[in-house]
Amino acid sequence: MLRTILIDDEADGRESLRLALEKYCPEVAIVGICENAETGKKAIEKLQPDLVFLDVQMPRISGFDLLQQLTRISFGVIFVTAFDRYAIKAIKFSALDYLLKPIDIDELLNAVHKASQQSFPVQRHVYQSVFSNSQHRLGKIEKVAVPTHDGIDFYPTDDIIYCQADGSYTTLFLRGKPKQLICKKLIEFEHLLAESGFFRVHHSSLINLKHVQKYIRGEGGYVILTDNFHVDVSRRRKEEFLQLLGRI
Repeated sequence: MLRTILIDDEADGRESLRLALEKYCPEVAIVGICENAETGKKAIEKLQPDLVFLDVQMPRISGFDLLQQLTRISFGVIFVTAFDRYAIKAIKFSALDYLLKPIDIDELLNAVHKASQQSFPVQRHVYQSVFSNSQHRLGKIEKVAVPTHDGIDFYPTDDIIYCQADGSYTTLFLRGKPKQLICKKLIEFEHLLAESGFFRVHHSSLINLKHVQKYIRGEGGYVILTDNFHVDVSRRRKEEFLQLLGRI
């Protein structure tokens, strides 16, 4: 059984989640229901749950803030939130589970099943990825935090020359460092870095505009980047790309 705590400042949210878990998730045993982060923190420390359903947006202390206050995270977390593009961006990019309100039962079942398969005590580095990516709520991100099998890698965005799609993976080409293959789709990098000076010049390439050295004209043309990387520009993205270059 997964000893579980629910933390949500909305009474309707707490009650609907409780009813859904009791009806559809027999492997979940609810041991605590809390209406804010303060009582949630006390419940976690006292009850030592296996799983916490945590609302992201709460008054005074957010769900992210609550996790940062804990000295040890020895449980799984499923974030619950109304649509907040910055919160969802940070959570999704860090490979954690989240549920959008109102909760879809199939998504709830999938999240609980995945939680039951995880080894929670070794996951704090993954939550640290959320903390790092969510700090820049106003858009520009200075570092990309990417969870790996043995920890977490931080890549300053200024050091990323460009990102190249490789199926369900993305290769990061870095200034002064070996390229890195990341288990994330290119579109996830595009969403995360859209407000940090990156532009998708081609369906398979996302470039850092700070590293553009030269543009060579053609049907779409191509750009020469730092370290002499050549990247094609699609005909469809050419006009918008040239407009961006004109504003740099």
